[in-house]
Amino acid sequence: MSKRMNPRAEQLRQALAQEAARIMSEQGIDDYRLAKRKAAERLGATDIAVLPKNTEIEAALAAHQRLFESDRHSSVLESARKTALQAMKLLKQYEPRLVGPVLSGTASAHSEVNLHLFADGAETVALHLMDQGIPHEILERRLRYEPDRLVTYPVVRFVAGNREIDAVVFPVNGIRQSPASPVDGKPMRRADRAEVESLLNADPQPAGAGWLS
Repeated sequence: MSKRMNPRAEQLRQALAQEAARIMSEQGIDDYRLAKRKAAERLGATDIAVLPKNTEIEAALAAHQRLFESDRHSSVLESARKTALQAMKLLKQYEPRLVGPVLSGTASAHSEVNLHLFADGAETVALHLMDQGIPHEILERRLRYEPDRLVTYPVVRFVAGNREIDAVVFPVNGIRQSPASPVDGKPMRRADRAEVESLLNADPQPAGAGWLS
């Protein structure tokens, strides 16, 4: 049987989750570890046993956005999802999938649009963007599948409107298995264009996005 945390420690844990959520929302941070560390420094917490789980911070972030930023957050999220859909249409031949905060609904005004693409290599995606006259850069990202297995993938990054698009390029058969979510460790949720369109139609807001070149 797991040891129950004492009430004072539990209160601190909840306060840390709320503070991390506030930091993520106000500072535009999507990195749970960084937000957690900043919250611990802010509240003077030194015992790692009281640090909240990422899932607790995500729940606190959603609550913070509903309570303090309801109208503004709805508009920001709508705009981000429209930008995501625009990028997915541009990259439709690579079976794009939306992942991350823009999909889950916890994105801030500073959050990137995170996509997963499936192609023979990042070069094919880069050439497609070059043909469209869209500036971009190629980076690398390590993603986790199991606790002891990290895989490095190329990332194509470019800008749409006022938002960065961060597109990880997987092999074509990479669509069969999603890497672990940094929030709960489960396979990352991926949404295709049809699901993103459904999300937009379910909660319409007056927002838009355009391409920067």
